[in-house]
Amino acid sequence: MNRAALGIDLGGTNIKVGIVTEQGELLHEAKVATESWQGPDALLAKLAGIASESVPLAGTLGVRLDGVGIGTAGQVHRASGQVLGATATLPGWAGMPLGAKIREETGLPVAVDNDVNMIALGEAWHGAGREWADFLCIALGTGVGGCWIADRSVYGGRDGYAGEFGHGIIHMDGKLCSCGNKGCWEAYASVTALQSLARERGMQEQQLSPEELFRSARANDMEALEVVDRYCGYIAAGLTGLVHTFNPAAIVLGGAIVAGQGDFLLDKVRSALEHSVMPAFRSPEPIRLVAAELGGHAGVIGAAMAALKTAE
Repeated sequence: MNRAALGIDLGGTNIKVGIVTEQGELLHEAKVATESWQGPDALLAKLAGIASESVPLAGTLGVRLDGVGIGTAGQVHRASGQVLGATATLPGWAGMPLGAKIREETGLPVAVDNDVNMIALGEAWHGAGREWADFLCIALGTGVGGCWIADRSVYGGRDGYAGEFGHGIIHMDGKLCSCGNKGCWEAYASVTALQSLARERGMQEQQLSPEELFRSARANDMEALEVVDRYCGYIAAGLTGLVHTFNPAAIVLGGAIVAGQGDFLLDKVRSALEHSVMPAFRSPEPIRLVAAELGGHAGVIGAAMAALKTAE
């Protein structure tokens, strides 16, 4: 029977679930409401139920479930699978021994990691990053997450928390960030930051959605174009520091805003990078800046791949 794993992408609003083969084929997928307001114990019970029900389901699909992978927001101690830091979208989640609890429930190996790390793994194995063994993956959303993929594996640092690139400071005493510090890259390059830039320009609420801002910029609305250019400059500012730190061959840029705006956004970021990255880092070949390919499936596929690797 072919090997497969259950991938779970735990978000503040929804839980995405999929049974994925070791070839990266998504055999089954589902989405259920997170309902984190019910508390951490209820959320854990929901995840355990999903995992348990997936074992017999895999058999009906002609595969053997060899592990469970879970991507969750916050900081995760990868060796133990314990969530040590969580965001406000998952209240009370910090401290949850997630790996151990799901392992007890299913009897299967369990891999738990930060959600962006799982997205990066999905792109590394079966998405936009498959061409490179080493690359940067950045996700632009409500926050800014990131991951350094080294030899097709997540580089986690001492405890597995590496990759909080959004909280690198690019402006001393700058804008207040959700983490409590000032001047973090996230405070300038998140989707929330884009909308703040538009407000600062006096734009009306109906003009503030990323879709509307970019639509207006594409139509050469000078006010919107100025906001978008400044936003892409901030994206490039954070990427410049990462390029000078990691010397990557490629950067995979993901998140809903990238999926929606494609080359229009990427071209502006590339242009800004050309002016800010030192020449030696751009030769003999330029850094490849590409859009993520797997969309909403990336976290599920990456979590399943992590689980299969844990089960080897």
